[in-house]
Amino acid sequence: MHEYFVTGPIPPGLIARVIADQGQHKDVGAMDIFIGQVRADEVRGQVVEAIDYSGYFEMAERQLTKIKEAVRREYGLTGLYIYHSTGTVRAGEMCLFVLATAGHRRAAFEGCRRAVEWIKREVPIFGKEIFAHSHEGQATYQWKENTF
Repeated sequence: MHEYFVTGPIPPGLIARVIADQGQHKDVGAMDIFIGQVRADEVRGQVVEAIDYSGYFEMAERQLTKIKEAVRREYGLTGLYIYHSTGTVRAGEMCLFVLATAGHRRAAFEGCRRAVEWIKREVPIFGKEIFAHSHEGQATYQWKENTF
């Protein structure tokens, strides 16, 4: 697909590879990671079984590139890696992975947090919460509202 997107859940192997690759960068002294996963929330008496992620991916990719460049510059990061799921991700599976690398921990902590908050507020990716119980043979759902 695109640079920032993974079809289905974020594979643990991808996370491990991105982290392991940081050993090649001798200017990295700190890494901060955010991993988001789908929760089995209860909404109006129904349990979320999965989230189906869709969006305007070309626009989202441009926005993610803008975020990556701005946050790297603002916090002096050596790297910022962003992966978001598309398609269906079941409860308990990972859907967002952000890794900020820097020479020192404060920049990594603050840069990672800033990137995640910006992604959640402004990137046109939408989640349709799929509920575990169907109604008359049809799966029920609602569009997810991000919380901040």
